[in-house]
Amino acid sequence: MHISITALLTLLPLATWATPSPGTLNQPPAPLIQARSPGTAIPGKYIVKLKDGSTDAALNKAIGGRKAGHIYRGPGFKGFAGALDSVSLEAIRRLPEVDFVEEDATFNALAIVNQTGAPWNLARLSSRTRGSTVYRYDSSAGSGTCVYILDTGINTSHPQFGGRAIWGVNYADTVNTDGNGHGTAMAGVIGATVLGVAKLTKLIAVKVLSASGSGSTSGIIQGMNWVKTDSVVPGRCPNGTVANMSLGGGFSTALNTAAAALVSSGVFLAVAAGGDNANVAGYSPASAPSACTVGASTISDSVASSSNYGPLLDIYAPGQNILTTWPGGGTNTLSGTSLASAHVAGLGAYLLRVNSSLTEQGLCDYMKVISTKNVLTGVPTGTNNFLAYNGWDL
Repeated sequence: MHISITALLTLLPLATWATPSPGTLNQPPAPLIQARSPGTAIPGKYIVKLKDGSTDAALNKAIGGRKAGHIYRGPGFKGFAGALDSVSLEAIRRLPEVDFVEEDATFNALAIVNQTGAPWNLARLSSRTRGSTVYRYDSSAGSGTCVYILDTGINTSHPQFGGRAIWGVNYADTVNTDGNGHGTAMAGVIGATVLGVAKLTKLIAVKVLSASGSGSTSGIIQGMNWVKTDSVVPGRCPNGTVANMSLGGGFSTALNTAAAALVSSGVFLAVAAGGDNANVAGYSPASAPSACTVGASTISDSVASSSNYGPLLDIYAPGQNILTTWPGGGTNTLSGTSLASAHVAGLGAYLLRVNSSLTEQGLCDYMKVISTKNVLTGVPTGTNNFLAYNGWDL
């Protein structure tokens, strides 16, 4: 059952809103933020946030001396909500004390799904202690998000993808299939109907590795640049954009720079730490500071023996004996930080859908804040002891 929560505002004539002085008409208007989820905006209704440090007098001036439907006077959020026509909206945005204006929107209470008999890795994402066999997640399940999988391609017709997997681009060869299996396996962890983290996300194949599992730095960068362009197509990924790079090699300034550019464009980027039991500082894109670098944990809550480590590693996720999808419609069991990165990519899509206030750029930090802390054994000194958690109960 979904319960609609809509602000009911007692509104006054539009003419009562404050108008800017002539001296402020030439300044840039405050940002207008649209409702992130399509169809949820309440027509003509807005939330006005004043700049930090604004006084109650400034708030009263912005309102125009009249009561709005809601007035917010608490520390950290001073503002009001009301109905505005286009002329009044423009006037409010040009007031110097206004920080931003956001469309009011409808929110719904969403059901928590309990997937019983879940694989250990999924259950671990939604439990603070190991041993659970239930994967608990919000029913929105990453809907309206996209995950670009830079890998060996995807077997898009696999039944566990439910028609949500599509081909994007191929910079590895001329064959639009996954002749290796690695990319299909990552897609399964990210978004398969039964075996995946974000069961309703869109999975987009960006083939940068051939059937042998290898590719060039130049081709990988071309794939990353394509993601930047494709992800901003209107309506493509309305609830958020994620990229997963379960690949790596030696340190590359070019690849790390491309990773930074991808993240700054508005894409959450999950990358594998690598499996040489070495410091991630010597690997790319694992050493890219703007990427979310993921190490592998085991069913016993220990760090996988081969997982790379170091201060640049952001978080751990399950990465040993992971059941996932495989070309031909079947499954396979794989291990490695590639699988761990895929968990965090799926988690990124899931969280962006659940919490519309999150941004792709701040998502890795948020994951670390809500993570299960200090439960893993074998974490090297100087490495975060953070295990990924989906926050279903927060």
